[in-house]
Amino acid sequence: MLQKKGESVPVKPAAKAMPAILIIEDDINLAEMYKTKLDSEGFKTTISPDGKDGIKAIRDLKPDLVLLDILMAKKDGFDVLSSIGRCPIPEVKNTPVIVLTNLASPVDQEEGKRLGARDWWIKAFNTPAEVANKVKEFLKIK
Repeated sequence: MLQKKGESVPVKPAAKAMPAILIIEDDINLAEMYKTKLDSEGFKTTISPDGKDGIKAIRDLKPDLVLLDILMAKKDGFDVLSSIGRCPIPEVKNTPVIVLTNLASPVDQEEGKRLGARDWWIKAFNTPAEVANKVKEFLKIK
């Protein structure tokens, strides 16, 4: 179709980018399973192998959601939550974090939520497909 002088060309709206998910998990095989499933659902997923690198990744990437393990080397998940909560950068401080761990203790869950976790999911009770569905539900994606 040729455009005539003075005629406007319809512009297609840009496709909405899918949310970015950061997985902070030291079990790389498990992290890769979650990443594979989330990527297949259209998310832009990044893995950080420990809490120290995870904090840096949150600052650099400013993800839409963090899935955070608790038991990790260098910095555990509670330290990560505490660091996020103390950060003066609003995009970092307000990053939603969901703990994804095998710790099921109510005391641990209370501490995580006190430190800012939005939810607490138990790995053993959620397949990667269920985690992806919960992420979509949390982010209100159909």
